[in-house]
Amino acid sequence: MIAPTGISAGLAASAQSLDQLRAQARDSPDQALKAAAQQFEAVFMGLVLKSMREATPQEGAFDSEQTRMFTGMLDQQLAQSMANRGVGLADLMVKQLSRSRERDAANGPLQTGAMQLRRADALPAAYRENLQQDFVRRLMPYADQASRETGVPASLILGQAALESGWGQREILLPDGGNSFNLFGIKAGCNWNGKVAHVRTTEYRDGAPVKQTENFRAYGSYAEAFGDYARLLSDNPRYAQMLQEGQTASGAAYALQRAGYATDPDYAGKLVRVMRIINALT
Repeated sequence: MIAPTGISAGLAASAQSLDQLRAQARDSPDQALKAAAQQFEAVFMGLVLKSMREATPQEGAFDSEQTRMFTGMLDQQLAQSMANRGVGLADLMVKQLSRSRERDAANGPLQTGAMQLRRADALPAAYRENLQQDFVRRLMPYADQASRETGVPASLILGQAALESGWGQREILLPDGGNSFNLFGIKAGCNWNGKVAHVRTTEYRDGAPVKQTENFRAYGSYAEAFGDYARLLSDNPRYAQMLQEGQTASGAAYALQRAGYATDPDYAGKLVRVMRIINALT
């Protein structure tokens, strides 16, 4: 059973506690994983208590904004207390994510979008949905702008970003650990003059996965990344037919694969499945 740490004694609801958790992740990844899992367990228990409260009739003399506020504070304390004792969810998450980290160490720092997506699907449903909703909320404005510039459906653009980055959980990092903001897996060719991230990744040759190190473009922000993606589709002749056809999002996904955007033989099918999730969230 996970014992409470200094950070996990309270929810990561403030910028200070989040910074502490990030620092702990750098210095002691195993302890940070346990702390994060326990905080998620506390959040989950809080949602359970909230649902129970909402299902209970609240009419009467004690139904007021003030009593609801104090009831919410009490529920938060109860949720944290139960999480500190442990109900088993945090231990299960640590076990699952530890196995994923071991596989990552054996397979290299960057996996294909499909592998990242499968790992995200292994997370608890409530946490996975919140992760996906946050990804869509933060990045949909950039996808909308890129859609206006290219005519490509925003759901496809954001779907590619989600598939390539594992819903933002496996973004390409720079050698110093900084974020490259490269959500689309765009490689740095001989004409690229910006920063570069050197990453071991998976490519497909004759349908078989092959590990190799590639150079990827690095940007200063997500806005730059989406803008460069829009220019890539607009300026590269290989995508001209896809842009001219003006087809549905799913049709565009298969046209994108035929144009050679990715080497994964099932890339379009995986992209269509991600787009369905995005459409359900918007």
